[in-house]
Amino acid sequence: MEDHTPYPIDKVDRQILSMLLQDSRRSYQDIARELIVSGGTIHVRTNKMKEAGVIKGSRIVVDFRKLGLEVTAFVGINLGSAKDYQTLLPKLKKIPEITEVHYTTGQYSLFVKVVTKSTRDLHLFLIEKLQAIKEIQSTETLISLDNPIMRDPGLPEVVES
Repeated sequence: MEDHTPYPIDKVDRQILSMLLQDSRRSYQDIARELIVSGGTIHVRTNKMKEAGVIKGSRIVVDFRKLGLEVTAFVGINLGSAKDYQTLLPKLKKIPEITEVHYTTGQYSLFVKVVTKSTRDLHLFLIEKLQAIKEIQSTETLISLDNPIMRDPGLPEVVES
């Protein structure tokens, strides 16, 4: 089971995290110059945050439209039973059109983000892949028309110790 004990961070850790959220490929030396500390300080602090699980890798952002995936949709999924979650999750992980899965409260058991080439492909995905899974009782699909704001949220002010 994952440890969810809060990791105490100070102003420098917060600044490091903020800079890495803006550009995860930024060099430690570049961050050190801006914060007026040594590169070793950035290296040590970043490694400690990695070991504590605060930093979990780095990532790139892909523009799916440039790859011909024009349709982004969100699908609310209702399960037949709450116990179906554990058996459904591995099945969802195998479906390449699904880019995110959230286990939620409220109207849906799960909320998934899906990308497809066209609305026809979305329709086929829903019928042939998603709704064919026995653990899924029902779905509701919302198609995204535009994504005018897309960013990492940054760090909330309450994070600093």
